[in-house]
Amino acid sequence: MFDYLIVGAGFAGSVLAERLARGLNKRVLIVDKRAHIGGNAYDCHDEHGILVHRYGPHIFHTNSADIFDYLSRFTEWRQYQHRVRACVDGRLVPIPINLDTINTLYGLSLDPSGMREFLAAVAEKRDPVVTSEDVVLNGVGRELYEKFFRGYTRKQWGLDPSELDAQVTARVPVRLNRDDRYFTDSYQAMPARGFTHLFGNMLDHPKIKIMLNTDYREVRDMISFDQLIFTGPVDEFFDYRFGKLPYRCLEFKHETHHRPVFQDAPVVNYPNEYAYTRVTEFKYLTGQAHPFTSIVYEYPRADGDPYYPIPRPDNAALYKKYQALAGETPDVHFVGRLATYRYYNMDQVVGQALTLFSKLSGVKRVEAMALA
Repeated sequence: MFDYLIVGAGFAGSVLAERLARGLNKRVLIVDKRAHIGGNAYDCHDEHGILVHRYGPHIFHTNSADIFDYLSRFTEWRQYQHRVRACVDGRLVPIPINLDTINTLYGLSLDPSGMREFLAAVAEKRDPVVTSEDVVLNGVGRELYEKFFRGYTRKQWGLDPSELDAQVTARVPVRLNRDDRYFTDSYQAMPARGFTHLFGNMLDHPKIKIMLNTDYREVRDMISFDQLIFTGPVDEFFDYRFGKLPYRCLEFKHETHHRPVFQDAPVVNYPNEYAYTRVTEFKYLTGQAHPFTSIVYEYPRADGDPYYPIPRPDNAALYKKYQALAGETPDVHFVGRLATYRYYNMDQVVGQALTLFSKLSGVKRVEAMALA
């Protein structure tokens, strides 16, 4: 007899399993279709001993001291500031766009004030700002939109930026200084021994049992449990009653190269060339010393494992129907990116899981995190 059956061993499911077992002494069973814990954050050593992220790069960053401190219970950290370059006009330039990006592309020597004037001169003002295209044109104008955003967005989402909500490109800022970090959060670090090691420590508790390579629908009637926590696609849970929610999927092509370095940055975006969107070199992320290096190409796809909810008004309306069903389903809790159809970062998923645990435990979140 289990107190909780948790579907999915990613961040949402694992955090809740840990808190319920360690904080409330509950018996928990985690079920996952895949052969491993960690969800999309799973990492492992390839055949050459290089630590790689199976499902593309996962870079941890947060502004929440509470979330960082909570995860620090299960890992030591390697400080890491993520940097991305975009291949534009045959050059590798910083993305998000900053002062060096503009000066390099146009052969200028602008200072922050000059860059502000430059952008003001090329911007196409949009009012109201509704779509992703509106966001970019309103900020940097048509030429930079074409160089950096339109092609990348069309590959990534299978849609033109004019068809996507403003939130997609609003996630990528424009900077008037030379700060070339991709994120500016207060806490930026990578688990020193990898994400899978973090998850292993998190789930190492006698009250937690794990079943991998298992579809919960095939075993739920054979398991006795009180409450269900579901982190998979919410439309799948309800047997697609209102139709499928659209997701964008990814295909990964991993390669190992017999040289110490492959490219000049951890991640290189390709907005306009090739079918892939970006190339990641993992040794930058992990700090691993190795005579070989491993990379991954990312190819967005329409079909496959769901990764990104597609932010469009009609999709949001469809989700609201499933959300209403979820609210009417007793003893089932929906949490995580797929279950709530939101494009969350890892720290946001952790925060959402901790908030649900606070609700389940009946104490404030700060107190719930301290339960041991």
